[in-house]
Amino acid sequence: MSPVTVILTIAAYFAILVIVSAISSRAATDSTFFNGNRRAPWIIVAIAMIGAPISGVTFISVPGMVAAKGYGYLQMVLGFIVGYAIIAAILVPLFYRRNLTSIYSYLEQRFGQGSYRSGAWMFFISKMLGASVRFFVVCAVLQLLVCDPLGIPFAANVAIAVALIWLYTARGGVKSVIWTDTLKSFCLITSVILCICVIAGNIGIDITSLPSVIASHETARVWFFDDPKSGSYFWKQFIAGIFMVIATTGLDQDMMQRNLACRDSASSRKNMILSGVLQFFVIGLFLLLGTLLIIYSRHISIPMPDKSDELFGLIASHPSMPAIVGMLFILGLVAAAYSAAGSALTALTTSFTIDILDAPRRHQSNPEALTRTRRRVHIAMSAIMGLIIIAFYYLSTDDAISAVYTLASYTYGPILGLFVYGLATTRPVNDRAVPWICLAAPILSWCAQWLMHTLWGYETGFELLLMNALFTIAGLQLCSYKTSPYYVKESI
Repeated sequence: MSPVTVILTIAAYFAILVIVSAISSRAATDSTFFNGNRRAPWIIVAIAMIGAPISGVTFISVPGMVAAKGYGYLQMVLGFIVGYAIIAAILVPLFYRRNLTSIYSYLEQRFGQGSYRSGAWMFFISKMLGASVRFFVVCAVLQLLVCDPLGIPFAANVAIAVALIWLYTARGGVKSVIWTDTLKSFCLITSVILCICVIAGNIGIDITSLPSVIASHETARVWFFDDPKSGSYFWKQFIAGIFMVIATTGLDQDMMQRNLACRDSASSRKNMILSGVLQFFVIGLFLLLGTLLIIYSRHISIPMPDKSDELFGLIASHPSMPAIVGMLFILGLVAAAYSAAGSALTALTTSFTIDILDAPRRHQSNPEALTRTRRRVHIAMSAIMGLIIIAFYYLSTDDAISAVYTLASYTYGPILGLFVYGLATTRPVNDRAVPWICLAAPILSWCAQWLMHTLWGYETGFELLLMNALFTIAGLQLCSYKTSPYYVKESI
């Protein structure tokens, strides 16, 4: 696959992206940027939400994971559906009833400024690092395929990529993100389906026999009930999926900003349920593709790469493959990466402007000042993301990158604990102690994780998120006091 082919594919996709963004951002205001004026059709948001959780890393990793884990990931995705239902039933009505633009404003209303700032900073750190690392992976792929052959340095690669993201999100904000995410979902599903068809055809498998071939393959195991200590054990995966999606979607400004752009709570709830169910089938397509990639690699005697993440790219760029497969791979990768980074940039700008700088209240009587602040924050967020990506390229190791992903479990845990305690109890807390609790919970979780591994050889997975949340809840309970007789709990 030549650098020119890759550049033309990216240019074609980005041209469509800019057109969609320009149309969606006409007559845009600050309200358009933050919540899309709450006029987004729920069915469009549902389609956008299918691809919203899928980043460039997911696009590369999910097909490769079947080699070691089979289809066990679907156990967690099944938990996602339950998690989406809980978000729709509890969080969506709460956020709409309180008319929130930033979901972390709830923490201020429930506990106070300390809790509010703690939740906002936890989100900011996690989302900035996570989004930067995900986009770093894609920039590294493009560096290998395009920039190195053309002699373009990595810093220039990142600067151009981040500038393109800034360009199409600068005016429309979340409204542009919703429509570009819809384009992303279409491109992802189309590219995966076409790759499945082309690869199956190259092996000589027709559509009618494809289900039986996949079902009989050793990687096609879905359910794991036999070993409770295993990370693939059904109940571990299923329960983790429920809480993971509540934390990383329901309590994530990036994800909820789309859902809060719907006209009302009922529309947002419908979008949430539908997108959760459809996501199960989309992830199933990625896993099915993974099985076909393994079958094809054996068919043409290509050894499995040391890292399973490299499998999709290795097959897509192989000389035995039609050029269309390589183009579809690049299209899906770029669609996933640019949309995920664009939505993260919009959410970071919204959260920092509202939660950290408190700009809407400070500039309540001066809309032009709010617009200037929001634009400056948007540029600053873009610059920070670009610098972090470049730093990872020159300084990172595989262990450092893994550590950043683990950080998400530490930072989302306190947010989950804060919301659960706020919704489940009526007790006020000592707000000044909350930032210290949010710092102590990850430290205690790390100690507990180390002890369990040292004493019993227990490998902690997604349970780390729950441990962080439980330590946070325990801390909040310790610093709480009896409800004032004048305090009335918000009905959920």
